Amino acid sequence: MPAFKAPDFNQRTAAARDAKLRALEKLREKPAIDPEAVAARLAAKAAKEAAAAEKRAARLAAIEEEKAARAARAAEAAAAAEEAAAANAKAPKPELTEAERKAIRDAKYAARKARKR
Repeated sequence: MPAFKAPDFNQRTAAARDAKLRALEKLREKPAIDPEAVAARLAAKAAKEAAAAEKRAARLAAIEEEKAARAARAAEAAAAAEEAAAANAKAPKPELTEAERKAIRDAKYAARKARKR
């Protein structure tokens, strides 16, 4: 079996030139693009993009509706809280006696001591 002989520079350039010529011939032999097929492909792409845009718009509209509903619920909750605060503000708070204040203070102190143990 003969040993491998590496090609020299001239052989490598000739091989590259031949490969380029073969690729060019193959490209020339390829049939021309049918304009009807291109038009159909472009129409299908445009339809797909239109459907995607419509879907995106519907999703954004749904998100905006949800935001509006959430804002309305928050406004209702704020109004209800304000109304409850106004109702509580009208009722006077009873004054605690000295004994009641002392009992509350002692209960807090006992709870704090119990937590430390």
